[in-house]
Amino acid sequence: MDGLRHLAWRKSARSSGENGNCVEVARAPGFCALRDSKNPGGGVLSIGRRSAGAFLAAIKADRLGG
Repeated sequence: MDGLRHLAWRKSARSSGENGNCVEVARAPGFCALRDSKNPGGGVLSIGRRSAGAFLAAIKADRLGG
């Protein structure tokens, strides 16, 4: 986690401030990192940029079921 502190984290524009469900994202060479804005010192999900793009495309196309 310490190696990720230098990243420029930003809150997702789609996060809802009303119910506290906020996600932050940071870009790094070769991967994207995601974390819970309520717990920035907690776990971080890091995924390759291609996989992140495919994941976001699936979300936008509502292909994940729910």
